[in-house]
Amino acid sequence: MVEFAGWEMPVQYRGVIEEHLAVRRRAGLFDVSHMGEVEVSGAGALDLCQTLTANDVARVQVGQAQYNLLLNESGGAVDDIVVYRLESDHFLICVNAANTDKDFQWIRGRSEGKAEVRDTSSRYVQLALQGPLAEQILQPLTGLALGQIKPFHFSFGEVSGARCLVARTGYTGEDGFELYCDPERGEALWNSLMEAGRDGGLQPAGLGARDTLRLEKAYPLYGHELDDTTTPLEAGLEWVTRLSKVCFLGREALVRQKREGVARRLVGLEMTAPGIARADYPILKEGEPIGRVTSGTRSPTLEKSIALGYVSAAEAVVGNGVEVEIRGRRVAARLVALPFYRREGAGKTS
Repeated sequence: MVEFAGWEMPVQYRGVIEEHLAVRRRAGLFDVSHMGEVEVSGAGALDLCQTLTANDVARVQVGQAQYNLLLNESGGAVDDIVVYRLESDHFLICVNAANTDKDFQWIRGRSEGKAEVRDTSSRYVQLALQGPLAEQILQPLTGLALGQIKPFHFSFGEVSGARCLVARTGYTGEDGFELYCDPERGEALWNSLMEAGRDGGLQPAGLGARDTLRLEKAYPLYGHELDDTTTPLEAGLEWVTRLSKVCFLGREALVRQKREGVARRLVGLEMTAPGIARADYPILKEGEPIGRVTSGTRSPTLEKSIALGYVSAAEAVVGNGVEVEIRGRRVAARLVALPFYRREGAGKTS
């Protein structure tokens, strides 16, 4: 157990590798109640969400979710978020745990009284059931037709007696569901899910496996791949950024950066010699620094060392041979296409 953003969180239950492979092969259950929730409602809710984010929230229908970014004036990422449209004028925004208060103040401070902005984090337990058997495990506990819930969509319904928002979303690269419910029902819901998945090999999974799973999929982690000084164009998130929107915070800076070209890009690294690249390790080309690692691990699925990092745009070419400085030792690596892992039949949803 470790302290994280004011929460006591499990790094692992039976072991990171075992939990990671359970999610890839069967199913894993994560308690991610540390994630924050900010709700925006009222006549000006849509306009506020549009003004503060990169993606086009107007495209989101009631019952649909959208991956998005809160931006600052320079186009930097205040946070990466998921926006759920509960009603035409009511949005639930899931934010990163360490950014909850920052994001809430950021949104509320720019609402100008045109929308109600509330930090409702204490109202929700969030459990993430992830893996190829997730639907099979969850279906007996609910009357919802889970097969009809498409990726990045959600429904409300009873799950083992608890009223839940059931979303087909996740942070692992596998099929699965995230369930939001009242905190008083959280423990019973967890126990029901674990019991329902016992015969299918469901395992509880902690922060360690959550990190290795998201890294294989090249999902960014705030504070590593994203921060206030990093733009979505640098981070490979141009697909999230709708410059066609007439006006949103940071748009001018992003239009200028797109026109002039980015100075650095997020890339995937595969170590070609023994060693694990960790955050902040220098990336070198012919002995000269060209960037730094943001996240790295030994991939349990691929059985090789992988990493994400930023390098100068000129060097951001798949196949480029580079080195990572690991505790004073230069270790060979090469740039590879992202993501490192792709579930068969999976696509990108905006």
